[in-house]
Amino acid sequence: MNENIAFLELKYGNIYGGYPNFYAISEIALLVFERGSNKIFLESWINQANVDIVDVYAETDELGHTTRRVREVLNMRSNRRFRYEEDFRLEEEELQYAFRNLRSTKMAVRNFLLKNLRKYRFDDLIVFDGRRDIFLCERSGVDFSYVNIIDIQKDLNRETDYLFSLNKLAKVIDFHTDRSYLRSNNLEYWLHPIAARQIVPGTAAFDAARLLMVFNEYTEVHDDFMIKAAILLNKIQKRKDEEKALKEANPEPEPAPSEEKKKPKAKKKAAKEEE
Repeated sequence: MNENIAFLELKYGNIYGGYPNFYAISEIALLVFERGSNKIFLESWINQANVDIVDVYAETDELGHTTRRVREVLNMRSNRRFRYEEDFRLEEEELQYAFRNLRSTKMAVRNFLLKNLRKYRFDDLIVFDGRRDIFLCERSGVDFSYVNIIDIQKDLNRETDYLFSLNKLAKVIDFHTDRSYLRSNNLEYWLHPIAARQIVPGTAAFDAARLLMVFNEYTEVHDDFMIKAAILLNKIQKRKDEEKALKEANPEPEPAPSEEKKKPKAKKKAAKEEE
């Protein structure tokens, strides 16, 4: 008998120039995987409000390790990106205008999720570091009380005592995709063209697809998954040790004293010679 399991991913950000603790949802992806048939269903919602939000994303190296965090400004209607300026603040009137533009978002999020919760029957909902994702959905009026929510990041943290990012885990399982398939070390799933078109790097749908493959590798080929996770962590630690050793072997030179600091000493020496 086929059984559905769902994966939820959100993209969200602060209103640019607004309150740091108020988040606006920009994207939602709900991916449903039918165990038994291995069918994948993907539902996406994109916020079209004319509001600028702060989009934060990680730049990573070939090991999935974060090298820096980038902040950009994203206009959700046009999808255009702008330079982020930390000191920028909206006037109160402009901020209220942004809130008015976001009012319809709450109902749209609620309708999107409730429609798909009814459409796809599932007991387990998988998230990744999903506390805020669930909170934002519940704030829009979605009730998850009858769904078993599993946060795989927390499960992994308990087992490994390491807080993995989804970027690192994608490297652990060797995640990749094309227009027809999702693939990892041990798994391969065919994609319907409608779903495949939505899976674009940097989107909530792409993260949902990565989350599916990570979860299934973790649960179906657990021992192999853990071995490859340990190998990746060893590589990351080795690189850190090498960088530390290189830094210790080549310490940064101390800054030379400025001319202003040199002059008083010269005067003091001259005074002693006069004496």
